[in-house]
Amino acid sequence: MILRRIALAVALTFPLAAIAQPLRTGVDGTFAPHAMPKLGGGGIEGFQIDLFTEAARRMKREITIESTSFSGLIPGLMSGRYDFIAAPTTVTKERAENMLFTSGYLWTAFQFGIKKGAAPIKSWEDLKGKAVSVNKGTPYETLSKQMGEKIGFTVQVYDTQPDATQAVLSGRAYATLGGNTVIKYTASKNPQFVADLVLTESKAHWAAPFRKDSVALRNQMQDALDCMKKDGTIAKLSEKWFGAAPAADDLENTITPGYGVPGMPSYDPTPHALTCG
Repeated sequence: MILRRIALAVALTFPLAAIAQPLRTGVDGTFAPHAMPKLGGGGIEGFQIDLFTEAARRMKREITIESTSFSGLIPGLMSGRYDFIAAPTTVTKERAENMLFTSGYLWTAFQFGIKKGAAPIKSWEDLKGKAVSVNKGTPYETLSKQMGEKIGFTVQVYDTQPDATQAVLSGRAYATLGGNTVIKYTASKNPQFVADLVLTESKAHWAAPFRKDSVALRNQMQDALDCMKKDGTIAKLSEKWFGAAPAADDLENTITPGYGVPGMPSYDPTPHALTCG
């Protein structure tokens, strides 16, 4: 009875934020530079880790980030294992019908990478008779094979994006097609590799998904991210991890109205004041 009274007294004395459970989330821990093993071991690091650790701090919450395969993240969210997904997740109509999203914090787009000194790619037609390397099982493989049949170039499929990049550096392939953040990151680390043409029609939001019963938590997370946009924190993290400062109209710097991604299902356009500490 005494212990129960003590527990009740503690619960009444301390504010909810002080006793809230840590936020539970997960990332693909092999997706550099978003999340990757630290050199020498001892956990994971990357853009996503810095981004959501800081967002949680501003929400006055601890956070636990699990490294796992991307395929298990959405099932883990839906089963209650995770409170949200910290891995970069593309907002699609189908996903937005089944989950709540914050506003986007990064643009994702398909981008080519080429070897330094190679002629820049202006369109798909420039690849006729050449070879394009891609990571197996990705949308980049699907699109490249479709366009390769149409235009007349070969597609080399590799188990990882680093292997696809090495094919370009070694001369086996003329270009590789991948995600813009990964292509830019690789170019920032290797002077022989150049980030080239961006397929602007593939542009989409990367945002954090929540279950549909987590409206308040989603809103709190978006407010934290929006404050990080407002004070330049996300832009600084982007430059740190991707090797280039984002443009003024990139999502790292853009606060969109309402909650969620405009034009997508479950978007809440209701205006709200943003209060940043």
